[in-house]
Amino acid sequence: MNRLTFLLYIVKREKEGERMASEQEERAQLDARARQGETVVPGGTGGKSLEAQEHLAQGRSRGGQTRREQLGTEGYQELGQKGGQTRKEQIGKEGYKEMGRKGGLSTNTNKSCAAQQDLGS
Repeated sequence: MNRLTFLLYIVKREKEGERMASEQEERAQLDARARQGETVVPGGTGGKSLEAQEHLAQGRSRGGQTRREQLGTEGYQELGQKGGQTRKEQIGKEGYKEMGRKGGLSTNTNKSCAAQQDLGS
């Protein structure tokens, strides 16, 4: 190994070490936020640490994949459509349309909730 090759090797190793340190710092920051109750991993809701959130997200993903494998892609899609149909039945067609216009953020689309509000006013 000549001197130039050796120096390039050393520089490469130093950069890898810096990258690893940076990744460790980032993980430490994410872990601190997770310990404060923030969800830092998509699908990791409820985890008390970064590692716990990663495990939760991984398990939830696997659960959905397993369900899709059991039902097949068509059955899995149909199951999702039935969930929407059930919601439509719960709040009625008018409430379902209103929810669509509001982006699903309205919680008072149910007819019984609207009636309770009218009585309270």
